[in-house]
Amino acid sequence: MNLVTLSPVSGSKARLTGYLHDPDSEMSQHRGARPAVLVCPGGGYEFCSDREAEPIALSFYEKGYQAFVLDYSIREEAGEMRPLIEASSSMMLIRDHAVSWQIDPHKIAVAGFSAGGHLAASLGILWDHPALREKLDTCGGKNRPDAMILGYPVITAGPLTHQGSLYWVSGQHAMGTPENEFWALDRHVDEKTPPAFVWHTVEDDCVPVENTLLLVNALQAHHVPFACHIFPNGGHGMSLCNQEVFTPNAAASAWVPLCHTWLSELFDFVL
Repeated sequence: MNLVTLSPVSGSKARLTGYLHDPDSEMSQHRGARPAVLVCPGGGYEFCSDREAEPIALSFYEKGYQAFVLDYSIREEAGEMRPLIEASSSMMLIRDHAVSWQIDPHKIAVAGFSAGGHLAASLGILWDHPALREKLDTCGGKNRPDAMILGYPVITAGPLTHQGSLYWVSGQHAMGTPENEFWALDRHVDEKTPPAFVWHTVEDDCVPVENTLLLVNALQAHHVPFACHIFPNGGHGMSLCNQEVFTPNAAASAWVPLCHTWLSELFDFVL
C-alpha cells in the first residue's frame, strides 16, 4: 500500500489521505485502472470520526478500490461552503491524478456517514449549484461523483434533522433561517444527481430515519437509481457494524457486502 497525503485547498486545514495499491505489483498491472472511493467521516461537523474514516477506506481498498479519506473543515470553519469546496476540490484532484494513481476517472464514488453523509450527499446533489460555482471553478462538473454511498446521513432541515450539523455547516445559523434551510438536500435533488446506496436504522436516535426516507423519495421522484436498506435495530454511528469499530451488529453489518455488490455492478468492476 502506498499512502499519500495532500491539501485539496490551499490555505485550508483539510487533508486528503489516499490508500493506493502499489502500481508495480502483479495485481495492479493486471487490474489496470481501478475505481475509487472518497470517504467523508461523520462527527456533526464538529470533528471527523476516526471510526468512519480509515476503517471504511480500507474496506474498499481490500476489494481493489483506490480509497481516500477527507478530513474537512469543522465547527467555525465549516461555514461558507468550505467542506463542500474541499470535497469538490478533492474529487477534482483525484481525477487530475487518475493516470498516475491508476484510477478510472469515470468510476469515482463518494461515501459519507452522518454529517459526513450530508457532505457526501452535498457533493452528489449540489455539485453544479450556482452558489458553489460562485466560489469554485468546478471545471464543468469535474467535481461530480459517479455514485453516492450514504450511511445514516443527515439530509433534511427542520425538526427531523440533526440540529448541530446544520448549525455548523450553515455558518452557525439557527433552524428556520434561509441559510440553514438551504442545506435541506432532499429539496435540491434533480435528474443530475448520481445513483445512491443509502442505509439507516430505525432505532437511530441521533439522525432520524426520516432523513433517508426523504432522500429516497426525492431520488425516486427524479428517476435517480438507488438502493436503500433500513435495518430495524442499531443506534447511530455504527460505521462497519463490527467489533473493530465497537458497534457489532450482525444484521446491520450486511450493508457492507450489499454495498460492495451494488457498487461493483454499477461500475462493472469484478470483485
